[in-house]
Amino acid sequence: MTEIVIPLDQPSAGEALALVDRLGPGADFYKVGLELYTAAGPPVVHELRRRGKRVFLDLKLHDIPNTVAGAVRAAAALDVSLVTLHTAGGTTMMEAARDASAGRVKLLGVTVLTSLGVAELEGVWGREIGSIRREVGRLASLARDAGLDGVVASALEAKLIREAVELPFLIVTPGIRPAGATRGDQKRVATPAEAVAAGADYLVVGRPVTQASDPAAALAALRAEVAAATAP
Repeated sequence: MTEIVIPLDQPSAGEALALVDRLGPGADFYKVGLELYTAAGPPVVHELRRRGKRVFLDLKLHDIPNTVAGAVRAAAALDVSLVTLHTAGGTTMMEAARDASAGRVKLLGVTVLTSLGVAELEGVWGREIGSIRREVGRLASLARDAGLDGVVASALEAKLIREAVELPFLIVTPGIRPAGATRGDQKRVATPAEAVAAGADYLVVGRPVTQASDPAAALAALRAEVAAATAP
């Protein structure tokens, strides 16, 4: 069943936990990213776990293998469910992360950020890309071969990954926008129904919920949209 993850992109623990309180029991899986983790650190993760919430620690690790392995061990000790690292860090780094995890936390390889288009990606890699879909598929295969548990990719590439990589292999899709919502700074977006159809396991949905006048109502509507998409 496809699950919804709510990102906590607030600049302080107080603001993040206030949103958690507003959403109440309707949300039990939260993403803690770079801004909040830099501001609040492990205590905010401890508090979320104390409240019975699952945590997706989205730090997008990218460093030498030994350093990434140490960060993964620290993340596992926090009792989080998911941790991200960049596939661009290479196979040795991903394998070091896998070994350090020892199955205590699921590792997700970041393929191509949903804010990047072809021109920007070609500027970064210094070569012709041609197709982001093919590039995402290539990086997902590297993640699979290195023993990671899944990848982060837009819903536009999820179907390709699902067809190319054998189960079990998790696909987490950011850039989800309910019908009628604005794109914001995301370039590769999809509706919940499109992401579910493409084979996504987790939908990361931020601003359409967190910036709504009534976040709990927005989340309930989103859940209904996902349920309708998954109904037989």
